[in-house]
Amino acid sequence: MRLLQNIHQFDLVTFDWCLRRKRRDLAVRLSRYISFTADGPMYVVIGVLFMLQQDWHMAKLLAMAFLIERSLYFIFKSLFRRNRPAAAIPGFESAIVPSDQFSFPSGHTSAAFLMACAMSFAFPWMVWFVYPWAASVGAARVMLGVHFPTDVMAGALLGHTICLVLIDLI
Repeated sequence: MRLLQNIHQFDLVTFDWCLRRKRRDLAVRLSRYISFTADGPMYVVIGVLFMLQQDWHMAKLLAMAFLIERSLYFIFKSLFRRNRPAAAIPGFESAIVPSDQFSFPSGHTSAAFLMACAMSFAFPWMVWFVYPWAASVGAARVMLGVHFPTDVMAGALLGHTICLVLIDLI
């Protein structure tokens, strides 16, 4: 129980630090855009592009990875039932309205890291672009006030791990 209290305290301190940045309004506007890039339709388009190129290995990898990732994401959300910052911090309001009630793990971050891993596997030169993008998605979710930092860390670990395991299996 003490470990969970320490993690929560870390989250509160880190979350507070992020939200007290000098140019927070600019960061929130930028975060809305970055978060939007990870909403989901882009992943479908990329999967379809791999199918049109008849790259069945990548199409299968993405389909299986997202099926497993989304399933585990929903299971973890319902198991942990961690309140979002707006519900956990009295008087705090997030910059956007989240799509569901619970925050752990971050689904946007999980999907972004899954895609970063898959795209780096298919195109190794993209590693320098897709991982900074995925990390920016996680940071954006914190800046928007819909996730704590450990929600984002767990999401990154979830998406990246699923992709790595499937790359070895497929």
